[in-house]
Amino acid sequence: MRSGWRVATGLGLGVLRFGGPDAATFLQGQLSNDVIRLAAGQVQLSGYHTPQGRAIALLRLTALAPDDILAVLPSELVQPVAARLQRYVLRARVRIIDGSPHWQIQGYAQVSPAPPDGALVLPHGTSRQLVLLPASAAAADAGDGSREDWTAADIADGLPQVYAATSEAFIAQMLNLDVTGGIALDKGCYTGQEIIARAHYRGQVKRRLQRFASEAACRLVPGQGGVLGDGRSFKVVEAVALPDGRSEFLAVTTPEPQAAERAAQPEDSEASAGAETLTLVPARQLALPYALPWALPAARA
Repeated sequence: MRSGWRVATGLGLGVLRFGGPDAATFLQGQLSNDVIRLAAGQVQLSGYHTPQGRAIALLRLTALAPDDILAVLPSELVQPVAARLQRYVLRARVRIIDGSPHWQIQGYAQVSPAPPDGALVLPHGTSRQLVLLPASAAAADAGDGSREDWTAADIADGLPQVYAATSEAFIAQMLNLDVTGGIALDKGCYTGQEIIARAHYRGQVKRRLQRFASEAACRLVPGQGGVLGDGRSFKVVEAVALPDGRSEFLAVTTPEPQAAERAAQPEDSEASAGAETLTLVPARQLALPYALPWALPAARA
């Protein structure tokens, strides 16, 4: 990870394209955000979930037109998500295609320069932009940043991502989608809505995405389970190596120990369930740019 970069390339992102008169209404019944409200030129974070509320993928949507919607997600999930969604098309007038070959994707640390015709500029994080350039267009800038630089900025912004290794591992609120604008609680039904709504209204979320830096050299990867130095189990959502060999990472775990002492033991322990290894990782907790709405039971007398 380096500071001072301006344009990051090789981000490992792909594009799904949804076209047809029913594109928006089809996605409305599948995703956690209110796709009907998506206007041309806007970007919307949304989750695609199982009926049990577990995130299969996170999509950043933008509308070229009411019947033409693009979704940006990790390249490794483009085909699996397309195949899964295709099973639910039935009579809906919607086409789902892999649009990745038609776009170049770059990440800008700040505001991008004037893009060429046909390019899409999508706000990302606190100050960055994702720029989708038509494949036929010359790249706007030579990249001086890498995927690791972009990932480090995502971690600093507390932005989750879902990869093949973590697909179906977490419910929406464990990834802080309710805090980062990825859930519309006032929309109609969608896959996983019952579980996600119940977790919100009953305050059942005992584990959430948090930010850490390891205190010794280690290399962490998404999906890896471990135990923090303070005894909390965790599961990695995103991680990046620091120049000195340590790692900065986002992981789902319980509140900080002082609050965790009052929290009931969660019924669903993602950090240990199915993990191949449980590595001890002494780590320092870092601040997120947003507050977490912890739901903790009252202390016992």
